Amino acid sequence: MPRKKTTRNAQGGGTIRQRKDGTWEGRYTLGRDPGTGKQIQKSVYGKTQKEVRQRLQQITTAIDDGIYTAPSKLTVEQWLNTWLNDYCVGVKPRTLDKYRSTVRVRLVPHIGRIKLTDLSTHHIQHMYNGFLRGDDGFTQLSTKSIRDTHGTLHRALQQAVELDYIKVNPSDRCKLPRIEKTDIKPMESQQIYAFLQAIKGSRYERLFTVDLFTGLRMGEILALSWDCIDFDRGMIRIYRQLHQVKGQYIFGTLKNDKPRALAVAPSVLEVLKEQRAQQRLWKLAAGPVWENGEDLVFTDESGRHLSPNSIRAALHRITEPLGIEGFRFHDLRHSYAVASLQAGDDLKTLQSNLGHHTAAFTMEVYGHCTEEMQQASAGRMERFISTVAGVKNAQ
Repeated sequence: MPRKKTTRNAQGGGTIRQRKDGTWEGRYTLGRDPGTGKQIQKSVYGKTQKEVRQRLQQITTAIDDGIYTAPSKLTVEQWLNTWLNDYCVGVKPRTLDKYRSTVRVRLVPHIGRIKLTDLSTHHIQHMYNGFLRGDDGFTQLSTKSIRDTHGTLHRALQQAVELDYIKVNPSDRCKLPRIEKTDIKPMESQQIYAFLQAIKGSRYERLFTVDLFTGLRMGEILALSWDCIDFDRGMIRIYRQLHQVKGQYIFGTLKNDKPRALAVAPSVLEVLKEQRAQQRLWKLAAGPVWENGEDLVFTDESGRHLSPNSIRAALHRITEPLGIEGFRFHDLRHSYAVASLQAGDDLKTLQSNLGHHTAAFTMEVYGHCTEEMQQASAGRMERFISTVAGVKNAQ
């Protein structure tokens, strides 16, 4: 029986064949050597025929469009821009905006002129070390920012590896600074009481109250619409966030792309009813200038979405006189989480309410709280044992 043909024409030009070792090779013509007149043949490789076909189509299309640059001539800056424009399709707008900022501000100024094929681990490591120290022309960055920068660069270089532009990812072997875990700053019971007293009558009183007792992220509570609130069942549906990208506000998916439903306390529902009544009064007063097309729960007096920066500034003005230094909006979420654990919620329930990807992450963030409660439980048991022992001795 004749052997099955393993060479075929690729759609868009080039040929694909299966090698003896089982891998697939795609060959394409880059042009002709001006000295010999012979065709210049190049290859791409992959584990599957489909993978090679996709790579071959991308390259031959670029050649046909006159925008192809041979890997040996590509600079890091050229490749990073190509990656942003052609290989970040489907990335969330806010994430793509962060990628573009990282490339423009951090990567291009320091390694952009280096040829992609010449980029070494040492080039990258030197850049990371410069960011850490903040010397030799580098802007000092936090450990987290350096790791975020590495994440962006690593993704871009890994795509270059997959396209056979480079053989290995030089960022794989870099040594990254360790992230020092920072303590969360939840409010204690007395501070929560003082906070609730301090926000009475303020512009964001109801927003702060709802967030404190639901633990929503800022983007989640700002994107909350009235159709997501079921007053009869006492449930709130969370399915999107409001993001600020390049000065514009857009709605995006949740951090883990998983919508969730949250059961809320009756008192929180009462606050939401007050907000609905207040908003109806605003709408009547605003008349034709009312703008709440998304039917958002929290808006200004004209129905427009609220500004995150204004909310943060208002929160700072309230918490600073209370002696709660460095308190952030996200710390309302932490306060809710700790209060939930102290009220008896288990970690799995808390994970679901917060929208964490795994219970392990919830445990990592709030595990110390459960340890404190376990110690308190042990103390109560010891007092019980002492009581029982005292009764026995009295007999």
